[in-house]
Amino acid sequence: MQGLNFLALVLGVVFGYFIRQIIAKRKADSAEAMVDKMLTDAKIEVKEILLEAKSNAAKTLEEAKKDEKQRQDQIMRFEQRIEKREKELDQKGLAIDEEKKVQLKKIEKIKQVESQIEAIKKEEEKKLQEMATMTKVEAKEILFEEIEQKYKEDILKKITEIEKEGKEQLDARAKDIMALAMQRYAAGHATDTTTTSLTIPNDEVKGKIIGKEGRNIKALEHLTGVEIIVDDTPGVVVISGFDPLRRYTAKLALERLIADGRIHPAKIEEVTEKVKGEISEKVREAGEAAIYDIGITGVNPKLIQLLGRLRFRTSYGQNALLHSLEVAHLAGSIATELGADVAVAKKAGIFHDIGKAIDREVEGTHVEIGRMLLKKFGVSETVIKAMQSHHEDYPFESLEAVIIHVADVLSASRPGARKDTLENYLQRLEELEGITADFEGVEKAYAIQAGRELRVFVTPQKIDDLSAKKMAKNIASRIQEELKYPGEIKVTVIRETRVIEYAK
Repeated sequence: MQGLNFLALVLGVVFGYFIRQIIAKRKADSAEAMVDKMLTDAKIEVKEILLEAKSNAAKTLEEAKKDEKQRQDQIMRFEQRIEKREKELDQKGLAIDEEKKVQLKKIEKIKQVESQIEAIKKEEEKKLQEMATMTKVEAKEILFEEIEQKYKEDILKKITEIEKEGKEQLDARAKDIMALAMQRYAAGHATDTTTTSLTIPNDEVKGKIIGKEGRNIKALEHLTGVEIIVDDTPGVVVISGFDPLRRYTAKLALERLIADGRIHPAKIEEVTEKVKGEISEKVREAGEAAIYDIGITGVNPKLIQLLGRLRFRTSYGQNALLHSLEVAHLAGSIATELGADVAVAKKAGIFHDIGKAIDREVEGTHVEIGRMLLKKFGVSETVIKAMQSHHEDYPFESLEAVIIHVADVLSASRPGARKDTLENYLQRLEELEGITADFEGVEKAYAIQAGRELRVFVTPQKIDDLSAKKMAKNIASRIQEELKYPGEIKVTVIRETRVIEYAK
C-alpha cells in the first residue's frame, strides 16, 4: 500500500513533470513566437527608422551644404570688403602722408614767420622803448605815418576802388529813391508873382472903384498898402504889391465891395477892417489844411496858425506853404524807402521853414526862429534836430536830417520852382519900407509902383506939415545912402487929419 502510494506518488511526480514540461514548452513556443514577432516588428521599425534617418540625413546634409555655401559667400564678401577697406586705408595713408608733408612745410613756414615776428617784436620793443618818452599823440602819429608809408599804394588803391564802387551804387540808389519820391509827389506848381487880377462885371464898377477924384482907390490903397491898377483892359482890375497878404486882403475887400455895390471911403474902411479880422481865420484854415494833407496829429493850434501864415509868404517867388508841403511829402517818400521815421520826416518837412512866418518881426535867421518856435510849442527834439540842418547851419545828427536837406533841395531847385530875380526885387522893396522904421511918427509905409514910389503915412498929432517935408527929404537921403536901385524913387509923406465928433 505504501509501495503503491509511493508509486502513485512517483508517477504523479513524473506525470506532473511531463505536464509541466509540456506546459513549459507550450509557453516557450508561445514566447518564442512573440519574440519572433517582436523581432520582425523591430526589424521593420528599424528599417523605417533607417530610411527616415537617411532621408533626414540627406536633408540635413543638403541644408548643411547650403549653409556652407552661404557662409563661403559671406566670407568671400567679407574678404572683398576687407580688401576694399585695405585699399581705401592705403589711399588714406598716402593722402595722410601727403598732408603730413604739407603740414610739415606749413610748420616750417610758421617757424620762419615766428622767427620773423620775433625779430619784428624785438625791433618794435626797441621802438617802444624809444617811444616810451613820447606822448600818446606823438606815438600815434608816428605809427600812422609808418603804416601809411608802408601801405600807401595799397591803401590808396583800395580807397579808390571802394569810393568808385560805393559812389556808383549810392548814385544809382539815390537816383532811384529821388525819382520814386518825385513820381509819388508830382504836384503842380505855380510861381507867385507880385500882381493879382480881379474880374469885375462891367466898366461901371471900375468908375465906382476909382471914385470921385480917385478918393475910393486912394482910400483902398491907403488901407491895404497895395497899388490898384485900373486901365483900359475890359473886365479886369489888377492889384499890385510884393506882399501876398496885402494883395489877398485887397482882393477880398474889393470882391465884397463889388458884391455890396456901395463903394465909398467909409464903406471901404469898414470892409477892409472886417476882412483883416477874417484873415486870421483864413490863415488858421490854411494851416489846418496843410496838417491834414500830410496826415499828422497832435500839433499845437498856435503852431498851426503860424504855419498858415506861410500861405502869404514867398521865397524866391515860391509859396512858402506849398514849398513846406512839398518838402514834407518828398521827405515822407524818401524816409519810407530808406526805412527812416516817416512821421519825424513829415513833421520836420512841414515845419522846416516855420521861422519864415515871423522872421520879419523877430531878429535872427528863419532856422533859429524856427527852432525857438518848435521848442516853445513842445515839438520833440528829434523833429527839431531833423529840421535845423536843412541849410547845413547845424551838423546832420540823424538820417531824417539828411532826408529833410535833400527834400528841401529837390523842392527848391527843380525847374520853375524859384526865381532869384523876383526874390531880389522883393527884398529890395522890404528894405525900402524898412528905411522908415527909425523915423518917429511913421504909422505905416508902403512901397508901390514896383518900388518906384514909397508912400509914408504919418500920425498927424505927432508930425506937422513942416516936419512932414523934412521927413520926406530925410527918407530920400537915407535911401540914396543905404540902398542900390535903378532910376529914381519918389517919396510921398501923407499927413491926413481926421476930425470926429458925435451929435448926442
